[in-house]
Amino acid sequence: MLATDRRLLPHTACWFGALSLLAVLCFHFPELLTSQEFRTVYTSHFARGLLLLGLVSTFVVGTLAVLAGQHRRLAIVGLVAAGVALLLGGPDVPMDPIEATPYSLGVDWFILSLVFSALVFIPLEHYLAHRQHPVLRTGWRTDVCYFFLSHVLVQLILIVVTASTTTVASAIAIDQVQSRVVDLPLWVQVLVAVFVADLAQAVLHRTYHRTRTLWRFHAVHHSSRDLDWLAGSRVHLAETVLTRSIVLLPLMVLGFSTPAVNAYVIIVGLQAVVAHANIGVRLGWLEYLVVLPRYHHWHHARHVDYWDRNYAIHLPVVDMLMGSFRLPRDGSWPQEYGVLTLETVPRGVLAQHLMPFRGDREYDSFVA
Repeated sequence: MLATDRRLLPHTACWFGALSLLAVLCFHFPELLTSQEFRTVYTSHFARGLLLLGLVSTFVVGTLAVLAGQHRRLAIVGLVAAGVALLLGGPDVPMDPIEATPYSLGVDWFILSLVFSALVFIPLEHYLAHRQHPVLRTGWRTDVCYFFLSHVLVQLILIVVTASTTTVASAIAIDQVQSRVVDLPLWVQVLVAVFVADLAQAVLHRTYHRTRTLWRFHAVHHSSRDLDWLAGSRVHLAETVLTRSIVLLPLMVLGFSTPAVNAYVIIVGLQAVVAHANIGVRLGWLEYLVVLPRYHHWHHARHVDYWDRNYAIHLPVVDMLMGSFRLPRDGSWPQEYGVLTLETVPRGVLAQHLMPFRGDREYDSFVA
C-alpha cells in the first residue's frame, strides 16, 4: 500500500515543506503562533533539530518525486516552501525572548502532533491493518483540516471550556467530597477520573445520537467512510467545546488534582486516536476491559443494529452499565462505515460546519 501509492512521495514532500515553513514562522512569531502551555514541553534545541530534519526530508523526498515524475507540481510546491523556510533563517533562525500573551495559536502543537502521530500510526496501519486502503484515502484532506483546526485553536477551546465549567463547578462543588478525592493516591485518582469522565462522555454521546438538534453536529463525525488515526479528528468545533465542557465538569466538581486531570487528558487524547485507528490486532479478553479499535469501529458501523451501541471511549463496562454494549464474539469487523444515508452529510469542512444551522427543511435533506 505504501509503495504502490504514487501520490505518497509528492504529498510527503509538500507537507514536509509546508510544515517546515510553518515551523520557521513559529520561531519568528512565537507569541502569536505557539501555545504558551505547550512550549514548556519541548526545547528550542529540539525544535531546531526537528526543523532541520524536516528540511532535509523535503529536499530528498521532493527530488525523488520530481525525478520519478510523480505529481511534480506538488513536489515542487514542497521544495519551494522549504526553500522559503531556508531564506527565512531555517534551523538557525534567531529568536528573541518570548513575552507572555493572553492568547496564541497552537501551530507548534499542530506540527509536532501531526508529525509524530503520522510516524507512529501510518506504519502500524500499514502492517497491522484490518482493512486495506491507501494512506491518502478519500476524505483525508477534510480530516487534516479538522486536525489543524482542533490543534491550532487548542488554547481558544481551552479558554471557552474553562470559562463554561469553572463557575458551575464552584457553585455545586462540595468541599468535603473534594478533600477526600484529592487525598486519594494519584493512580487511584486517575482510574476514578477515567471512569467518571467516560460515563459523562458516554451519556452525552448517547444524547448526541438520540436528540435531533445535537445529531446535526455529531453526524459530521460519523460521516467518515474510512476509519484510521486521522478520522477521529473529524468533529464539529461546537461539539468539541460541548463535549470537553461536559466531561471536564464532573472532574472539577469532584476536585481531582491537577496531575490527575492532566493524566486523564493525555489518556483520552491517545485513546481517541487508537480507537479510530485502522489496526486489526485481536487482543481477546482485553477487548472487554479497554476500548480498542474493533470495539469503537462497530460504533461507526453503517449498520442499523449498531447505531445505538458502544458509546464509551475508555471502558466497555460503561456501556455494559448503560445497556449499550455490543461486540461480535466471532472477531468480525464492520463491512462499511458512515451514516446510514450516505448523501445526508455534505462534504468539506465549511459545508459540514454550516449544516447544523440551516434549518429543519434542509436538515431533513442532509441527515435522515
